Amino acid sequence: MAKWLTQEWLDESTRLAAGQPERPGATARLQYVITDGPDGDVRYYWVVEDGRLVENRLGDLEDADVTLTETYDDAMAIQRGELDANLAFMQGKIAVGGDVAKLMALLPITTSPEFEEFNAAVLALTEF
Repeated sequence: MAKWLTQEWLDESTRLAAGQPERPGATARLQYVITDGPDGDVRYYWVVEDGRLVENRLGDLEDADVTLTETYDDAMAIQRGELDANLAFMQGKIAVGGDVAKLMALLPITTSPEFEEFNAAVLALTEF
């Protein structure tokens, strides 16, 4: 088990993402900001190239295409599968800054069976 929102958890997530299929054009540099956590805000980023997660680290990505900001509670509900990320976005629970077209290019990934399997595997190793 890896504690949620730690570098160990991010590293395990990257390892689990290794089997994701290539999706040409689904490329983005995503900055996540999780606010109001028990230890303050947490910032991490994903680098996705052609549908594959190639980098996943705590900290800031200076040249992020998109920044996604959400509360700790909403992020946890999404991670646990209790809140659909797309619904959270439509409800304004996820603030998006930057190139929204880059984010939209990733939607086919987030609705795929492979991504659902990936999320289930990450959830299974996550300690909240």
